[in-house]
Amino acid sequence: MTQENIVNKVVIAGGGTAGWMAAATIAATIGKRLDITLIESDDIPTVGVGEATVPSLLTIHKLLKIHEADFLKATNATYKLGIMFENWTQLNHKYFHSFGKTGLSCWAAGFHHFWTRAKAQKMAGDFSRYSLETLAAEKGKFAHLQEPNLNYAYHLDSAKYGQFLRGIAEKHGVTRAEGKIDRVNLDATSGHIKSISLKSGKVIQGDLFIDCTGFKSLLLGEALKVPYDDWSDMLPANAAYAVQTESHRPAVPFTRSIALDAGWRWQIPLQHRVGNGVVFSTNFKSEQSALDDLLKGIDGQPITDPRLIKFTTGQRKEFWHKNCVSVGLSSGFIEPLESTSIHLIQQSIIWLISLFPTEGIDKNLVNRFNQQMTAETETIRDFIVLHYHLQQRDDHEFWCYLREMKVSDRLQQMLDLFERNGTIIEEQDDLFAENSWVQVMMGQGLTPKQYHPIVDMMSDRDLNMFMRQQETNVQKQLSNIPMHSQYVQQFIQRYSG
Repeated sequence: MTQENIVNKVVIAGGGTAGWMAAATIAATIGKRLDITLIESDDIPTVGVGEATVPSLLTIHKLLKIHEADFLKATNATYKLGIMFENWTQLNHKYFHSFGKTGLSCWAAGFHHFWTRAKAQKMAGDFSRYSLETLAAEKGKFAHLQEPNLNYAYHLDSAKYGQFLRGIAEKHGVTRAEGKIDRVNLDATSGHIKSISLKSGKVIQGDLFIDCTGFKSLLLGEALKVPYDDWSDMLPANAAYAVQTESHRPAVPFTRSIALDAGWRWQIPLQHRVGNGVVFSTNFKSEQSALDDLLKGIDGQPITDPRLIKFTTGQRKEFWHKNCVSVGLSSGFIEPLESTSIHLIQQSIIWLISLFPTEGIDKNLVNRFNQQMTAETETIRDFIVLHYHLQQRDDHEFWCYLREMKVSDRLQQMLDLFERNGTIIEEQDDLFAENSWVQVMMGQGLTPKQYHPIVDMMSDRDLNMFMRQQETNVQKQLSNIPMHSQYVQQFIQRYSG
């Protein structure tokens, strides 16, 4: 391997959560021998609406040795135990998708198999009664528990989070170059990116380039011409409005997702404000009508002007092409129904570090990265499609269209297996584990017709005792958990530096 092939200089184009998370994580883990430069312009705002997360974020925080109380303070973050879905199955119906597990399972069958038999014999209440995270969320409670742990994520101020990550990155030697990108310069022979020219005239050379330029995808999309795989036929929403409002009540530890006539709106409570937005399809609803829906649904005074964000759901045909890796919106977009945007940023970075091309761009590394990210993104897409496809709304053509549309073969197999006998097939790297699929499927109205035969090894008496003990344990644990807002403030005061 020649000296020219070795990757020494990493150039990250774009800041925000994607850029600074990439910079901080690469610098903190393998950056000792790398020269890392991040290009960012103060004049270009970030999309900045990915303010709800999933529990995998805790993994990268441990990797970066982030002190949780300092993070909460810096980003005005609150805790998140899951998502409340309202009007998704049908009007005036709601269910909760919680993190973690529901009830006790055995090696051959998840808890929902025991619940299915018990429910049929009138020995069980609602499935959610056996989830500590769900009941804590409904009561507005949170705490760090020893055993069992509450599974949680965060609501955070994404602009402040980007700056928080910037501090970590710069502490580990990352250089920030201020300026707008004017031109991406390609090598005439290899077609690789050679350098980036800024409008100031400065030219920044690199060996590996990371595209964090958002929807514009200036490097991977525009310069390298990697085509885009459009998923609008499965997820037709193509626009969103976002607005921030004053907070005038204690923050609850969950995100709200409220289905409307032709889309849905979100509500994300932080310590100091509430993030609000509406996602919709312009093929079924006008921009003005969607904005009216959003403003009618907020319950606090707006502190920002509503901002329109247009998008096309899908992904690039390749996430890594030649010497350019796309991270975040530059690689694709899936609407934030299950708060997966930051997770996909994180996964791209972790896989890049795992497959880092120290001695030059290797096609096998590139192919493995693309296979992994494609599989993860398509699985998340199917999980989002599940919410739209599995519902009984007939009050608007939007819902009728989505219910009748063709879904992927993998999702159809998941639906068929679960309806037949409660089977859930988990892939090794799936973000959403068995309990997530179960909660959403049953929340959306799909209940298994049969359960695993191992459940019948229990007598009726033992099954009844088992179910009662499950509910008793959850209620006992719940009684010892404090209120969420109170806990957040006390935790910050006690542990922040």
